[in-house]
Amino acid sequence: MEQSVIAADMKERYEITMKENPLSFQLKLRPEDFLPATEEEKQSQVIMRESVSFWKDGMRRLRKNKVAMVSLVVIIVVMIFSFIVPAFYPYTYKEQIKGANSLAPMEYSAEEQARIDAGEKVFPHVFGTDKMGRDYAIRVMMGSRISLLVGLVATCIILIIGSAYGSIAAFFGGWVDLVMMRIVDIIYTIPDILLIVLLSMSLKAPLNNLATKPGFHWLNVVGENLISIFVVFALLYWVGMARMVRSQVLMLKESEYVTAARALGVGNGRIIKKHLLTNCIGTLIVTTTLQIPSSIFTESFLSFLGLGVAVPLPSLGSLASDALNGINTYPYLLFIPAVLISLIILSFNLLGDGLRDAFDPKLKN
Repeated sequence: MEQSVIAADMKERYEITMKENPLSFQLKLRPEDFLPATEEEKQSQVIMRESVSFWKDGMRRLRKNKVAMVSLVVIIVVMIFSFIVPAFYPYTYKEQIKGANSLAPMEYSAEEQARIDAGEKVFPHVFGTDKMGRDYAIRVMMGSRISLLVGLVATCIILIIGSAYGSIAAFFGGWVDLVMMRIVDIIYTIPDILLIVLLSMSLKAPLNNLATKPGFHWLNVVGENLISIFVVFALLYWVGMARMVRSQVLMLKESEYVTAARALGVGNGRIIKKHLLTNCIGTLIVTTTLQIPSSIFTESFLSFLGLGVAVPLPSLGSLASDALNGINTYPYLLFIPAVLISLIILSFNLLGDGLRDAFDPKLKN
């Protein structure tokens, strides 16, 4: 009896204590607050998406970008058109067809029409022919191949020189960085077109002599102008890449893993290669992708001025230049390479923007 009275008294005191006091910060606790969590409550605390790596997350974001994916498909189609289709095409880029001068698209010459009337199958000239009777479709394919190759090779040259130069300047800093960046400022002032003209004139005789030796006959096909373009890319066009890499390395070289590598006695070259440039790879991919259309445009522009590949090898710029004289009579000869140049450059730019949005941590939501 006495215990029940004590229990009732304690219960009454507890209820009085737990009465809500508007001026108190005491928590309102209930017995059900201490019950084990249900399965639904446990599932609500589970992370909804598994942890993914930087590259997987970037590719996932890239696949969601429809514009970038369409641009990638266009680039793949253009590459198939440029590198694979010519192997199965019945005409060659330097083959002159008798009596087929300046034919309109899908038009046949008199000799070809006679062969068709005799029951022979003749492949049509899809884009017509030029003034020398060469099939224009295969020349556009080869021209796009040359433009793409020049753009890709020039971009690789820019990537290698620019990344090495910029990372060295940023890593060592001090007077090394000061001198190297002043050299970059001087290179910015050099006119590239004038340098290409001077190099073409100065390299013509040595390259012609070299082309007569065994194993160097390909120099006659490429020509001194195209070699001069590559030399100018190696001398001048890497400065933008170098500045970008320098800015990235300046931020990364103060990281803990770089300090730890130095403390362990790792060499400067290995730190730059394994730790700094490796962590710049996302930015390098984006910058390289955006550099490709710039290189293609530069090559097309120089070929349009007559400073590109040697005749009869076509380039999109040289095709547009050759078609300029007959623009009133045969406008499609200028329209086709011009549209293809624009399509390639636009696709690479949109793909580069998509890569930047996908792999740049500063732009992630």
